[in-house]
Amino acid sequence: MTTKTHGALPDDPGQLRPDAARRLFREGVITPTAGWSRGFAQANLIIVPQALAFDVLLFAQRNPKPCPILGVLDAGETTGPLLAGGDIRTDVPLYTVYENGIKTAEVANIAQYWRDDLVTFIVGCSFTFEAALQDGGINIAHIDQGVNVPMYRSNIRCTPAGSMSGPLVVSMRPVPASQVADAVRITSRYPAVHGAPVHVGNPAELGITDLGRPDFGDPVAIPAGHIPVFWACGVTPQAAIMESRPALAIGHAPGHMLITDARDTHYQVP
Repeated sequence: MTTKTHGALPDDPGQLRPDAARRLFREGVITPTAGWSRGFAQANLIIVPQALAFDVLLFAQRNPKPCPILGVLDAGETTGPLLAGGDIRTDVPLYTVYENGIKTAEVANIAQYWRDDLVTFIVGCSFTFEAALQDGGINIAHIDQGVNVPMYRSNIRCTPAGSMSGPLVVSMRPVPASQVADAVRITSRYPAVHGAPVHVGNPAELGITDLGRPDFGDPVAIPAGHIPVFWACGVTPQAAIMESRPALAIGHAPGHMLITDARDTHYQVP
């Protein structure tokens, strides 16, 4: 199903400051955020009751490739340095609510679900390095095609932690064969937002049988001469939530990220 948008989109979302983008989302704009606020880091969310927070933290520590933590808000906190003046309950375009591991709602804000014991984990996102790929001459298929990035559950198991266990989720971007080495080199400089790919080529080696049927997001057309390249994805904690079945958890809707005030170069290494 093709991703739908809601609300009037700006002519050039890549030029928006993060606070302006978050304000649009707060006012009801719903859209995937790839290409928005160019030059600023985007992030995944996983929000859980404080009783589960240590298990999530340990899961992230044991699985840093898909779960690189950029920041944590204390129980009940709704803002922090990565979204100065913002509100974590309203400033993402779309949220996913899980109850006992089942997705029960997709909502534009989570005020009705908010509790004072909820802890927010802000997790690195590969959208952060897409501008660097574009600057390196590598087109981003989902941006060019106006759809959400395709994401897939793989057959790779994450290292479990406490009550948390689940598969590695990967995002896929087709890259011209001649530019795969460049894509690896460029993204390896961003370890805090998933870094280098986890797999290049045959999707069956990851247990993916049909690239046209992603588990999250939208399929993309793969041009001739392009190779599918897979990066670890910050939807991995949500896959673990679905498998581990806690009473309540909240995440961003895949592809609908928190746009932070941090520059993407902040997470770049030499």
